[in-house]
Amino acid sequence: MKKEVVFIDGVRTPFLRSQTDFKKFSAYDLGRFALTGLITRTKIGGADIGHIYFGNVIQDINTSNIAREISLAAGLPGHIPATTTSMACISSNIAISTAVNAISMGQINVSAVGGVEVMSDIPIRFRKKFRQKLLETQKYKKPTDWLKFFKGLRPSDLLPEIPSISEFSTGETMGESCDKMAAKYGATREEQDEFALRSHHLAAKAQEDGLFDDEIIPVSVKNGEHVVTSDNGIRGDSTLEKLSSLRPAFIKPHGTVTAGNASFLTDGASAGLLMEKEYALKNGYKPKAIIRSFTYVAKKPGDELLIGPALAVPIVLDEMNLTLKDIDVFEFHEAFAGQMVTVLKALDSDEFAKSRLNRDKKVGEIPLEKLNTRGGSLSIGHPFGATGTRLVTTAANRLRDEGGKYALIAACAAGGQGHAMIIESFND
Repeated sequence: MKKEVVFIDGVRTPFLRSQTDFKKFSAYDLGRFALTGLITRTKIGGADIGHIYFGNVIQDINTSNIAREISLAAGLPGHIPATTTSMACISSNIAISTAVNAISMGQINVSAVGGVEVMSDIPIRFRKKFRQKLLETQKYKKPTDWLKFFKGLRPSDLLPEIPSISEFSTGETMGESCDKMAAKYGATREEQDEFALRSHHLAAKAQEDGLFDDEIIPVSVKNGEHVVTSDNGIRGDSTLEKLSSLRPAFIKPHGTVTAGNASFLTDGASAGLLMEKEYALKNGYKPKAIIRSFTYVAKKPGDELLIGPALAVPIVLDEMNLTLKDIDVFEFHEAFAGQMVTVLKALDSDEFAKSRLNRDKKVGEIPLEKLNTRGGSLSIGHPFGATGTRLVTTAANRLRDEGGKYALIAACAAGGQGHAMIIESFND
């Protein structure tokens, strides 16, 4: 019999726009801040943790298994195994579900999970021909061998390769794919701008009301001269007029995705603590939620690259024998406003249900008054590897604060992938 897995608590660093206050930090730094903050918050002892799983997308070759380096830097015992998970924007979702599987099967009782991304410092390589030349120098025996180094090289071979956030299989950026998907499903520019504005205004209200205080851990920068305590991408003063004035960012001149209705490059880290339920209660922990159901889906990348949540949501609802009316809290990853509007339209479409889900009727309409009421990735930010744990943390906190029973979490990811999870509030 599978054991029940509970979510004890979660924390995160502030999520900051890249090239701002976190620009001198590495993913290793932010990851250890988050994990150390979790340990301090929960008082978990290193001897209790059975495995650590941390998501990361753009990996530094020096810390390729960043979960292990974060674990050691946080002062945890060296005997704890650590695994880095990578599944694009759902990298820490897979960290969580991998830990859930290990705990439910009785392999471990406790796992620290999370994710981290620093877009201010991405690895930039030399081009392949130049890299090969550099590797050849390891075989050089004498100074004269260097005379042949530039043989066959062109000036263009010395230029760096700057990574592009695009699909390897299609060559399209995620923004281009979102533009096509929005057009296909009739997600208008006005709808997208309105959704983005909603996200920023809700996040600003949540920030003002202190609703993020329970999940954000302060980070000291500039040798203690400054302490960062809040997200800096939230634009509470934004207006529909400002958003509507922005030009298309990807497909010009007729695209609908702009810098204002897309999530921005973000630096940040998150961490959460999962336990086997009886172990948690026996050791004096008060869980916030129970992990009930989760799934992952995928389709071939193309004009529906980000449709994943619309495919994943009905799977977890059916598994739990629930409908959207049974869900009290919805926390969806907002990669783009166009992606969110499209997913909401698809779930509320009979035609989509019949042609894509093999269902007689639509999944239903998600009530906006229950969806991302504290903002989302469009406003808070989206550090690729960290967002999944943020979603679960926020969902669990909302269940507690709002007196709800079930929360539905969903996210899209590069590669045409998607994820959905249902958690239940924990009651004594």
